Amino acid sequence: MLDDSKIRLILDSCTNNYMPNNQFKKGELYSFITGKASTAIARRLQKKFNTAGLNLTIEQWSVLYHLWKQDGISQQELCNATFRDKPSITRLVDNLEKLNLVKRVASENDRRINLIYLTKQAQKLQEETMVLAEETLNEALETVPVGKVDVCKEVLQVVYDNLK
Repeated sequence: MLDDSKIRLILDSCTNNYMPNNQFKKGELYSFITGKASTAIARRLQKKFNTAGLNLTIEQWSVLYHLWKQDGISQQELCNATFRDKPSITRLVDNLEKLNLVKRVASENDRRINLIYLTKQAQKLQEETMVLAEETLNEALETVPVGKVDVCKEVLQVVYDNLK
């Protein structure tokens, strides 16, 4: 378990040593953690999807990703898994249905609940998109030593746990 002083030391180390051409003040680290890195990764992955001719947004892919892990979950479970609100998931599922990548099926136990299932077309996308995602993460972490990746994952998990 990390105590406060170790977390502070790790965050200071991230600020001072892990970011090339560091232009961040210590108080700005939160904006980097919450935005810049994830935005850069998402943009790169979207570019790879576009280059591969995939008609799929990163947001749609994130829904498919969770369905590949567990097909036939409810829209509420997708909200929880993707950290999106109900209107956003409804819109994403609507668009995925239009692309013939998912289908809604009313729950047998409660007809108010829609379960979301992957189509065969969506199942065929899994391998290709996961390869592109892995390539993107490898590019993002190319010059970061494994130990530092582990430290950052640990710190971000503590941050998440503290705020959930």
